[in-house]
Amino acid sequence: MVRMKLELVPVPVADVDRAKAFYVERLGFTEDVDVRPVDGVRVVQLTPPGSACSIGLGTGLPAYDDAAPGSVRGLHLVVDDIERARADLVGRGVDVGEVVDVGGGVRYAWITDPDGNTLTLQEMAWRTGDAF
Repeated sequence: MVRMKLELVPVPVADVDRAKAFYVERLGFTEDVDVRPVDGVRVVQLTPPGSACSIGLGTGLPAYDDAAPGSVRGLHLVVDDIERARADLVGRGVDVGEVVDVGGGVRYAWITDPDGNTLTLQEMAWRTGDAF
């Protein structure tokens, strides 16, 4: 079997600068790339702390222009301590929903970006501490 790694998920937004500010300043993502390789094209790559997968924002390419802003649902940000992660984000000014225990050691809290794309903080009891 060929090895594959998911490394970039395009997230459609209406305003790249506004979205970039939200993800970097509020959620704490790292800015990896912000380039304009040719007229009309902008590519921004942002990575959550500790993640091997990034999100892409941009303009001028089908990956960014073909989907409606706000159409991405349920990107999971897996954390080892959801209460701590939620408190940190709330302290940064992010509107994070209450933590919900869905059973089986899984807990969620939801976030919506400025365009309506949704992200889910997820804690799984078996992926905490050294197992994270």
